[in-house]
Amino acid sequence: MFEPSVIHIDRSAYANNLAFLRDRLQGARMCSVVKGNAYGHGLSCFVPMAMDAGVDYFAVYSADEAHTLVSSVQEMPDIFIMGMVEGDALEWAIANGVECCIHDLDRLDKALTLAKRTGKKARIHVEVETGMNRTGFDPAQVPMVIDRLKRHADRYELVGLFTHFAGAESRSNDERVLAQIGRFASVRKHFEAAGLKARYAHQACSAGLMNFPDTVDGMARIGIMQYGFWSNQESWFRYSEANKVMDDPLRRVIAWSSRVMAITQVSFGQYIGYGSSSEAHRDMVLAVVPVGYAHGFDRGLSNTGKVLVHGQHAPVIGIVNMNAISIDVTDIEGVEKGDEVVLIGEQGEHRISVSSFSEMSEQLNYEMLTRLPRDIPRILVDQP
Repeated sequence: MFEPSVIHIDRSAYANNLAFLRDRLQGARMCSVVKGNAYGHGLSCFVPMAMDAGVDYFAVYSADEAHTLVSSVQEMPDIFIMGMVEGDALEWAIANGVECCIHDLDRLDKALTLAKRTGKKARIHVEVETGMNRTGFDPAQVPMVIDRLKRHADRYELVGLFTHFAGAESRSNDERVLAQIGRFASVRKHFEAAGLKARYAHQACSAGLMNFPDTVDGMARIGIMQYGFWSNQESWFRYSEANKVMDDPLRRVIAWSSRVMAITQVSFGQYIGYGSSSEAHRDMVLAVVPVGYAHGFDRGLSNTGKVLVHGQHAPVIGIVNMNAISIDVTDIEGVEKGDEVVLIGEQGEHRISVSSFSEMSEQLNYEMLTRLPRDIPRILVDQP
């Protein structure tokens, strides 16, 4: 074992989640969002698995992610860069048929110029600012966008007209999101009245799919739910109440484990690890696990986190180091060097969920997942 830990990606769990999502999509196309190294699941591992499951459309945030995706597959799927793509990257994307977000006039002009230079139509998605207040064309700019597009109709393919919801996962944002839906509908009418009909007028993300299903029109951008997580706890409660179900239909695709590196005996009254944050309240047996904050095991889990060993919870004792943690195995019989330690996932009858892991460290699911280092090996498995 060269690496201190390994991440397992469960194909059967992903197939389960896809079946649930496709039922909700009711024939609309799913664009699988794989930004942030596929939400920590590993872009080069996750995308080929998703393609084997029939997914043929992927969204990334930046051109470097698109380039990594292209390098990881034998047959190129449709790829949409939702964010950063400038200069040489924009030319590369246009030349290779990669779809790009157009959110300002500068990028639109450059894309049209590069399309003429390369002789390839720019495959574009025009982003509309409807209330997120981040990127996208203000509705007042729409006439200028339409004018440019009509004058250079031979240089682009209008794949998408889209917007981002500002918090579709929470009821507290419903009024804001409904206003966004109205503004987007108005802009869409202007485009279509000018003879510019996008293949996809897309708004819905995972939370939009569940909480505003009427916004799914031909395509939805699905991120967190395909990995087996709800956008937030409220989204799960809303679904559970509306459908009168108690069992979560989603399965977590990711599991993370390591192994015991050493066993240490600590006498009553001795301090454990750096500083004096933890003092042995009895004679103790500790196991050292070669995973620390350099590997994505947050320092906020010091003296609060838990892992699984021999199917039992073992608390983290002392400060989380850069490359190691100590766990209390005093009451777990027979722990030895080499024994499996589950950091996220199931062992026996117990489970460490990403949600519980994140709550212990005060991180969001999204934050914790995307902080998992890229060099942790990702291995495909099939769990029953």
